[in-house]
Amino acid sequence: MAMSREILRIHQYKPGLPPARPACYIRRVTMEFKKIDPRATITTKFGEIKIRFYPDAAPRHVENFMNLAKMGFFDGTTFHRIVPGFVIQGGDPLSKTADRRSHGSGGPGYWLNPELSDRPHKRGAVSMAKTPRDGSSTRDFNDNGSQFFICLDDNSGLDRRYSVFGEVFRGLDVIDKIAALPRDEFDNPLEAVTMTVTVKD
Repeated sequence: MAMSREILRIHQYKPGLPPARPACYIRRVTMEFKKIDPRATITTKFGEIKIRFYPDAAPRHVENFMNLAKMGFFDGTTFHRIVPGFVIQGGDPLSKTADRRSHGSGGPGYWLNPELSDRPHKRGAVSMAKTPRDGSSTRDFNDNGSQFFICLDDNSGLDRRYSVFGEVFRGLDVIDKIAALPRDEFDNPLEAVTMTVTVKD
């Protein structure tokens, strides 16, 4: 009851003075901000490739990759292109088919506009591939909607031309094993390296 008497005293009218203002009580609210730290794990027969993303640099590309992975889009696809000392590339749904000539030409049916940044194409960088739309060697300015590559070495010549949206923080030895595989004239590994991709927000 002590609080009630105090409130009564504050509101009590005194002759010759203006009525006291109602007491103001401030409730302290603690806000918690969840750190955004999306990650992915690409599981292959050679081991796991763990990726952390850059939502600050390429939010649309990160969201796109996360959404496709949650749908199971990448599961069963292969790393269909390997260039030692340069990149390994995957994410093409057509790589599930037996027609190796079609590998590298597929996508989810839409295209992403680039999100270019100062993030470097260093060893382990994950970046978005560009794919010919008409079967020619001309690559469209827009990024492909699902194909991505992982840099095997530093490739500064790709900086600000392709959208870097993540990096490998564990499993560089795995990408090296994939890059060492024998390949055909299209740089497609003779031994299929399928992947399963899981993500966490």
